Formats: sequence, structure tokens, C-alpha cells
Amino acid sequence: MKQNKKTVPAELSYYGLYLLDYLRTFHPDKVSDTDLIAEREEAATAAFEKERLAGGTVETAHEEAMRVLLRGLHFSPYALLREVVEREFADEVAVQDREAFCHRLYPYLTNLFAGYDTSDDTFALSPAHDLLYTELVGTVVLYLEASHGVQ
Repeated sequence: MKQNKKTVPAELSYYGLYLLDYLRTFHPDKVSDTDLIAEREEAATAAFEKERLAGGTVETAHEEAMRVLLRGLHFSPYALLREVVEREFADEVAVQDREAFCHRLYPYLTNLFAGYDTSDDTFALSPAHDLLYTELVGTVVLYLEASHGVQ
């Protein structure tokens, strides 16, 4: 019987499950991208096997697999939004409401994030990161004002 490439989470390997958990935490917009999960899972498994066949240790093979699995996913726009809300809006957004607040706001930030190349795994260390942080603060202010009817 032909197996469907869009695997359900119960059928994922260690790398697939790890990626799914990572996406839930840092890239919730990608959790339903079953093709991404399956492709990365397969590539990570292949990288592990290749490294082991080349004589690498289990640790080295695992490190290579994780590098492949998380390539381009180290920076999380969603985590940055959470950080902005926690640091800059602690008085405006109650602790118990922050996750829901971020989930509501996040879909409206697509255009803002599209203006930055966040796929570089070193983006968090760049000056552009600081600019994005500042823009996020401004966007959250506007969102709060709009949602509270402040003119």
C-alpha cells in the first residue's frame, strides 16, 4: 500500500516529532505544513544516516541532522512578537492573555515580516532585527489602540 506523504504526527520519526514541537512553539503558522515537516524529517534522517555511514559518531550525526532539520527556522517571528509583548506591554496585556493575544495579532503581521529576510539563521544578530523589533512595538501599540477604540 502506498503511504501518504502527508504524515499524521503519530507516524512521525524522532526528527519529525521534534520539528512539529519546535514549529508549535516558534512557528505556529507552519504547523499545518505537512510537506515541510515530511521533507525536513526525511532530509534529517538521511543526513544522520549519511554521517554515520561516513564513520561519524552518533553525536556528530545527530548534530548534522538537526542542522538540516532546522535550517532557516532558527529565527522565529512569533517568538519575537511574544518577546515584544512580554517586555514592552506587560501592563497592557495580562500574563494569562499573552499567548491568545499573540495568536490573534500574528496573522496581521505577514506584510511586516515579509519586509525582512528572516530565513538567515543569524538574523537575530543583525541590525535589521533591532529595526523589526521597533516596528513590532509600533504595530502592537496601533493594534491595542484600535482594539480598545482609542483615537
